[in-house]
Amino acid sequence: MAATARTRVLIVDDSAVVRKLLGDALRKHDDLEVVGGAADPYVAREMILQHKPDVITLDIEMPRMDGLSFLKKLMEHHPIPAIIVSSLTQSGSAASVEALRIGAIDVIGKPGGPTAVAQVAERVADRIRALRQRPIVLTKRVPAAAPHSTVTLTGSAKNARGLIAVGASTGGTQAIEAFLTRLPADVPPIVITQHMPAGFTRAFAERLDTVCPMRVREAQGGEMLERGVAYVAPGGHHMVIDRAGLELRTRLTQGPPVHHQRPAVDVMFESIAKLPGLPVVGLLLTGMGADGADGMVALRKAGAETIAEAEESCIVFGMPKEAIARGGACHVASLLQIPSLVIDCLGRGGRTRGERTVA
Repeated sequence: MAATARTRVLIVDDSAVVRKLLGDALRKHDDLEVVGGAADPYVAREMILQHKPDVITLDIEMPRMDGLSFLKKLMEHHPIPAIIVSSLTQSGSAASVEALRIGAIDVIGKPGGPTAVAQVAERVADRIRALRQRPIVLTKRVPAAAPHSTVTLTGSAKNARGLIAVGASTGGTQAIEAFLTRLPADVPPIVITQHMPAGFTRAFAERLDTVCPMRVREAQGGEMLERGVAYVAPGGHHMVIDRAGLELRTRLTQGPPVHHQRPAVDVMFESIAKLPGLPVVGLLLTGMGADGADGMVALRKAGAETIAEAEESCIVFGMPKEAIARGGACHVASLLQIPSLVIDCLGRGGRTRGERTVA
């Protein structure tokens, strides 16, 4: 999307009322051009070929073909940044998590009635504008690993203690799955902050739990971190890691959003940086913005091994780029290189060795 041209938007929703309200609201912005509205994926396909939009908004429940099936075909054959505009229901949240896994850039909740669509129109406009400011380059998704493709714990890494901390945003649902499925089950505890609305993180954790070697659960707050378990920060709460004697425990807070996010990666990283003597490997994966960059600097200053995802595999090279620019990354590696690098770091005790390296 060129910086000097208006961003061309196609609205895909089976509700004529939603198409009109959302379209009218977006047309009020001089930097956005609504090229049309499509009532179903078949119409959308023709309009995409005709109008070549820069971004689409996409409902999930539609006639003739559901939004997820259409999104999958779109990402395989004609990738376009897609923002899901969907109802925040429990069943819908699972579908929305699947949409993010397939390749949607973001999910924005649609209020209960069609007349309330105008309430989220500004959020949609802001999200589209954010895409414009930081152009999206959609890359081929790194698939989840087959069971035999996981990295093996060997040598000193077998009994390694410590903590693996992961932060991600746009594109992170794909990246986190690709990372976790390549790790063995018996790894030190993993804590994850992925930018995601309340109601979505449980479905995200449940999805990961079905495909990853380790157990994955949404953090409830107060639980002791266990080896072989990954904990996902719940949407709407910051996740802080505290030490109680020899144990590490999660703590959930509803403090102010940081970088407009709750949960925020910086909050989690900075809490971990305050735990002296803890071997830590911190990862910052694909994401838009700067959340996690300062936290990664704090982790590195505290002696942790820190890894930023390389531009070549990022859906959005925003958060990792900021961490690298601020000197927070000990290592820069592609998503496929990161699992073995994490194991190497664990074998060294999760402490920095030498200058920043590029894997």
